[in-house]
Amino acid sequence: MHKAIFWDRDDTLVYDVPYNGNPSKVKLLPNTVKALTLLHTFNFKQFIITNQSGVGRGIISKSQVIAVNNRLLELLGTSLIQGIYCCYDDPANPRENCRKPSPQMIYKARDEHNLLLAASYFIGDKIADIQAGHNAGCKSILKLIDYKNADQAKEKQEADYASTNLLKIAEWIINFETSN
Repeated sequence: MHKAIFWDRDDTLVYDVPYNGNPSKVKLLPNTVKALTLLHTFNFKQFIITNQSGVGRGIISKSQVIAVNNRLLELLGTSLIQGIYCCYDDPANPRENCRKPSPQMIYKARDEHNLLLAASYFIGDKIADIQAGHNAGCKSILKLIDYKNADQAKEKQEADYASTNLLKIAEWIINFETSN
C-alpha cells in the first residue's frame, strides 16, 4: 500500500479562475513544483481531487475541464501527479453525490491505486477540503490564501496544519513523517 497526497486544484495548486475552461489561464501558485517534487522524492503518490460544478451548472464543459487539467499536468510535469478525480455535480442538483466533503473521489483513488489513507494527507483551501480529508481518514492541511486569511478561521481550527506556503506544507509533512 502507498501513502498519498491529495491536492485540491483551485487556490491550492493554481490561482483560482472561476469556472475556468481556458487552459491559457492556468497559472501555478508559488512553490507548487518544488513542493510536489519534494513529496515525490519521499515516495508519496499524488492526486488532484476537485469539485468542478461549472459542468453541472452548464457554465463549462467536461472537455474544457480536461483541457485545463491537461495544462496543469504540463506545467507540473507528468511524473508528479498519478491521477485527477473530478466531481461535476451541481451543488443544487447533485447526481453522483461525490462533491467534497464527501470522500468518494478519495476512495476511488484509493481503490484504483492501492493507497493507505491513514498515512495520507489532503491539502486544500476550503472547509470542504479539510472535511473530505478527515472523512476519508487522512490528515488535512489548509492552504491559506492571503486575501482570504480572515475568512479561513473555521478551516484553520479543523486542519492538522495550515500555511500560505506550499513548500512549508511539504516540509511539515516530511518532518511529521520522519518524526513518527
